[in-house]
Amino acid sequence: MILESLWRSLETSAVGEFVATNSWAFPTLETLHVIFLVTVVGTVAIMDLRLLGLASNQTAVTEMSRDTLPWTWVGFVGAAITGGLLFVSKSTTYVINPYFQIKMILLVLAGLNMAIFHVFTWRTVSTWDSETAVPLGGKIAGLLSLIFWVLVVFFGRAIGFTLGMFYV
Repeated sequence: MILESLWRSLETSAVGEFVATNSWAFPTLETLHVIFLVTVVGTVAIMDLRLLGLASNQTAVTEMSRDTLPWTWVGFVGAAITGGLLFVSKSTTYVINPYFQIKMILLVLAGLNMAIFHVFTWRTVSTWDSETAVPLGGKIAGLLSLIFWVLVVFFGRAIGFTLGMFYV
């Protein structure tokens, strides 16, 4: 009940109303959201493919991380902001949409996967940084990351095709 009233108040806020009713706000935010998400997925995929030993094996993992991580964070922050603004325009509909719920779970899993990788595997990066062979933990993290991010894109796209099915 409390959450339901929170979602409704977000939706009826000045920002929520503006994004929902302005003819250019939602499509502009959606376009920016996609651009930011592509930046995240692209930079993450570059790193994940390196961890899996499928690409850029001649580049040190730390060098690749240094080159891609700033772009990943810019994309992630931009996607979070634009996604949040899109969310407030139809929050009561989004929260009951199973595709949105699954996307949010996948984002949490992607974050946990990254955190576990950094806490356990990244600590030893100096011993395998320039090697083609990455430890099993790094390979698992890279594979899970690719899977999670591809599914985030899939379920995110499914949201747009199913919003009308879940109006309250």
